[in-house]
Amino acid sequence: MDTERQPDQIDVARLAGVSVGSVSTAINRPELVSDRMRSRVQAAIDELGYVPNRSAATLRRGGASRVLGLIVPEITNAFYAAIADAVVNAADKHNYAVSLCVTHEDPARERRHFEMLAQQRAAGALVVPINPEAERLAMLRSIGTHIILVDRPIDTAQGCSVAVDDVHGGHLAVRHLLSSPGDGITLVNGERSIPQCRDRHAGSIEALREADLSERDLVEITVDEMTVDAGIAAAERILATGAPRRIFCINDQLATGVLEGLSRGGVSVPRDARVIGYGDLGLDGRHALSTIGQPKEAMGEHAVELLLDELTDGANHAHSAEIIRPHLIVRESTSPRH
Repeated sequence: MDTERQPDQIDVARLAGVSVGSVSTAINRPELVSDRMRSRVQAAIDELGYVPNRSAATLRRGGASRVLGLIVPEITNAFYAAIADAVVNAADKHNYAVSLCVTHEDPARERRHFEMLAQQRAAGALVVPINPEAERLAMLRSIGTHIILVDRPIDTAQGCSVAVDDVHGGHLAVRHLLSSPGDGITLVNGERSIPQCRDRHAGSIEALREADLSERDLVEITVDEMTVDAGIAAAERILATGAPRRIFCINDQLATGVLEGLSRGGVSVPRDARVIGYGDLGLDGRHALSTIGQPKEAMGEHAVELLLDELTDGANHAHSAEIIRPHLIVRESTSPRH
C-alpha cells in the first residue's frame, strides 16, 4: 500500500476480507464478533500497523455535544459560503453551534476533520464529500458521527442527502438559450467525471432533443478548472473556432470569464452573443448575468433538518434523499429586448 499515508479501516477490511463495518465492530465492540473475526481483523491491523481511532468510542461513551460539523471543499467559493451561512442560521435556531472545516479536496485533511469532530463529540456533520463512494462513507461514519451529504445525492440505503436537480438545471439553461435566434449551443463544461458537470450536460441534451435537435448541435468546450481565467480562455476558443454564440457555462465563474473574453474580442452581449451561467453567485461584473439559481439557503436548512431528525429518531430514522429544483433567472446577458 501507499507508504506516504497512514492505513485506515478500509485497508484493514480489504486485507482481512471483511466489511468496514465488521472492522469497526471488532475494534469498538469486540464482544459482538466471533473469535475468528477478531483474529482476522487483529492480524490485518498488526500487518498494516494500523492505529485504531478511539474517538468514536469516546463519543459513544460521553454523548454528543451541541456542535454540528460542516465540511466543504472550499469557503472562497460563494456557493459554499452561502450554504455555510444557511447552515449556521438553521443550527442557531435549534441552539447548535457549527464547526466549519475546509478540505481543499485533500482526503487526508477530510479524514482529520472527521476525527476532530468525533473528538469534540460533535452531534453530526454536514458534508460535501470528496468522494461519495459507499465504502468511504462507511469508513467515515465508523469514526463516530452522523453524516448528511450536501450537494451530492446518494442512495437512501447509504444515508441522507440534499442536492440540486442539475439535470433539470441544465435543461432550463439550454431551453432558454434556444428561445433566442442562432444555430447550435456552446457548452463550457468541466470534466464529466464531476457529477454536476455530467448532469448539467445531460440536461442540455434533453433540451436539444425536446427542440428536435441532436447532440451534434452542441459544441462542448471542456476546461481543466472552472474559474474566471478558464472562462476567458474558453471565449477565445469560441471566437477562434466560430462555435455557437448561444453559450451555457457550467458555473458563474466560467460565465464571468466568458463575458470578459467576448468583450475583449469586440463581441457585444447580448447583441452578438448570449451567455448564461449556473449558481447565481453575483460574480458577473460589468454585465447582469442570466443564470440558473440554486436554492442554497434551502439546501443548508434542509440538511440541518435531516441531521436533527436523524439524531432525534435514532434507530427509527428513515433516510431520505432531498432533491431541490433550481430556477431560471433572466438578466441582461440573454435579454430578448436587445
